[in-house]
Amino acid sequence: MKHATLLLMAMLFSTVSTAQESVANSLFKSELKSYVVVGILLIIFTILFAFLFWLDSRLKKLEERS
Repeated sequence: MKHATLLLMAMLFSTVSTAQESVANSLFKSELKSYVVVGILLIIFTILFAFLFWLDSRLKKLEERS
C-alpha cells in the first residue's frame, strides 16, 4: 500500500511539473512573438521615414529648379 501511494504521488507531481513547463514555454513563445512584432514595426517605420526623407529631398530639388 505504501508503494502504491508513493507511485501515485510521483505521478501527480510529474504531471504538475509538466503542466508548469508547458505554461512557461507558452509564455516564452508569446514573449518572442511580441519581439517579432516590435521588430517588424521598427523595420516598417524605418523604411517609411527613409522614404519620406528621400521624397522631401526630391521635392526640394524640384522647387529649386522652378
